[in-house]
Amino acid sequence: MLKVATVNVNGVRAAYRRGMAAWLEETDPDLLLMQEVRATDEVLRDHLGGDWHLAHAEPAIEGSKGRAGVAVASRRPIKAERAEIGPERFAGSGRWVEATVVLDDGSTLTAVSTYVFTGEFETPPRQAEKYAFLDAITTRLTELRADGRHVLLCGDLNVAHHEVDLKAWKANRKKSGFLPEERAWMDRLFEAGWVDLGRRFGGEGPGPYSWWSWRGKAFDNDAGWRIDYQIASPELADSATGCEIHRAPTYADRWSDHAPVVATYGL
Repeated sequence: MLKVATVNVNGVRAAYRRGMAAWLEETDPDLLLMQEVRATDEVLRDHLGGDWHLAHAEPAIEGSKGRAGVAVASRRPIKAERAEIGPERFAGSGRWVEATVVLDDGSTLTAVSTYVFTGEFETPPRQAEKYAFLDAITTRLTELRADGRHVLLCGDLNVAHHEVDLKAWKANRKKSGFLPEERAWMDRLFEAGWVDLGRRFGGEGPGPYSWWSWRGKAFDNDAGWRIDYQIASPELADSATGCEIHRAPTYADRWSDHAPVVATYGL
């Protein structure tokens, strides 16, 4: 079995101060994919410890250093890694990293950790940047899948697909994260054969959600969004045996505003 966890840590140093280490020890994933790492490679390695192989894309673009950074940490060897997604304008954004992991039987899995722009409907250039990044994801996933390999896309996509994927969907119909164009991008992805494991194993909904604002009673009232995903190529999805969201038992137990999404695969 292969256990894979993905989570937007909202700053790895802050997450560890709040209790991420205890969750990681208890969950014991084979692969840990992180978004919004917000730390140097050295700091990330110091927090994780020395038992991990690591692919880490630190942000280099001005204005991105305090927000982005994505990583794949693996108990298995990493055969190859890549931090470019294309086009060139996304180079150094710290929003995409691929790691081709060697499994126990000698086969490989290409695992991707990504952090998609939040976007702003009221600010067209920023929303256009989000659409361009989503299109780049589609192009790159198609390239990765072309040779028949197992591919797993994990991360904070900042898009809720259906009404059951966010509590206040009526109030957010014209907000970035639930716009028709964003949801249509997901439609096309799944129509091409990619599988949303969170929904496959999470039932018809509403929820389960993966993000709640720190403010107010959003967490206590479960007024959240499901914007964190494990999306698998068809053959990999067929091997999945479960996928669940690790929602903290109480507000005080949270170590990020996102909850980890954890899946198991019969590989």
